[in-house]
Amino acid sequence: MAKRMKAAYEGVDRNKQYPLDEAVKMLKDRTKVKFDETVEISFNLGVDPRHADQMVRGVCVLPNGTGKDVKVAVFARGDKAEEAKAAGADIVGAEELVAEVQSGKIDFERCIASPDMMPLVGRLGKVLGPRGLMPNPKVGTVTPDVAKAVKDAKGGAVEFRVEKGGIVHGPVGKVSFEEDKLVENVRAFWEAVNRAKPTGAKGTYMKKAAMSSTMGPGIKVDLTTVPAA
Repeated sequence: MAKRMKAAYEGVDRNKQYPLDEAVKMLKDRTKVKFDETVEISFNLGVDPRHADQMVRGVCVLPNGTGKDVKVAVFARGDKAEEAKAAGADIVGAEELVAEVQSGKIDFERCIASPDMMPLVGRLGKVLGPRGLMPNPKVGTVTPDVAKAVKDAKGGAVEFRVEKGGIVHGPVGKVSFEEDKLVENVRAFWEAVNRAKPTGAKGTYMKKAAMSSTMGPGIKVDLTTVPAA
């Protein structure tokens, strides 16, 4: 282990599950780099995503945002395009935007589409899909209310999807956030993942949790301390 990581893990018991507020404080106390690290939460779920009825997917609007300015593109025409621009979308377009994406120009981190645009946007599945950018009604990125979707994306909406190993993870803020703000965001993310519990999930749904920062240690979290009192 590198010297920096040894120092970061000093005082961290890797076998212990820490209360949420303590885990947050430990991460903040151990930041030693010059940039504002992202804090991430991971949940180990009792699901097998190879089965369609055990897929976990959704979106969470963090109450205190992610601390990151997200660049949003919207596929829309007419009034919907104007609504998207007014809401703060960075890129708005229809056929011309589809052509740009097909040419390989993808200068955005979140993609939203009005329902009438999906016949066009559907052509971009092979381009946007592998990047996790394909609009989807299940996570609110295909919607007639494009203004709300843009505001949510700008305000801290985080999409999540279970991975092969049954793990869901996502950013919940920056180490510069106040401790209570990070705790609020973690709880909001936990609630969103709970709401997304699939019908095919059997036994214990939430098994384990851990937090980490970009360059910091991984700290196990006691799941019983995550729900708000």
